[in-house]
Formats: sequence, C-alpha cells, structure tokens
Amino acid sequence: MRPDTSHWRDHDSYDYFDALPIEGLAWECLRRHKPYQRHYRALLATSAQKAPMTPEAQRIWGLRFPGQA
Repeated sequence: MRPDTSHWRDHDSYDYFDALPIEGLAWECLRRHKPYQRHYRALLATSAQKAPMTPEAQRIWGLRFPGQA
C-alpha cells in the first residue's frame, strides 16, 4: 500500500489535481493519511473489506455527513 514517491517533485504528476471535484481531492488526501492507511490495513487483515464500515468509522473518516441530507 506504499505509494510510489520517487517523482514527488514532478509538478506534471499532480496536474490532475486541478480537475478533481471536491470529493476526489478529499479522497486523495484521505488515502495518504497514515491513520486511515492503518485502519484500512486492519480491515484487510480481518477480511472485513467486503462489509461496510461502521457508522462510527464513517464519521471518523468523514465519509458521511453529520446530519440529514
């Protein structure tokens, strides 16, 4: 799950960020967040990736709005 960081200074590697919707930008930030990566690895280790995240986990990672739509 370790990203390739060999070209992190290459501005062209990040051009797609300019066209991302807010959800895409949020995902790009979340997937790089170390605590989220640990949580995801724990889900994989328990074969829970097919089950939905608990409402509490969804709240922690900002995957759901706090109120009703």
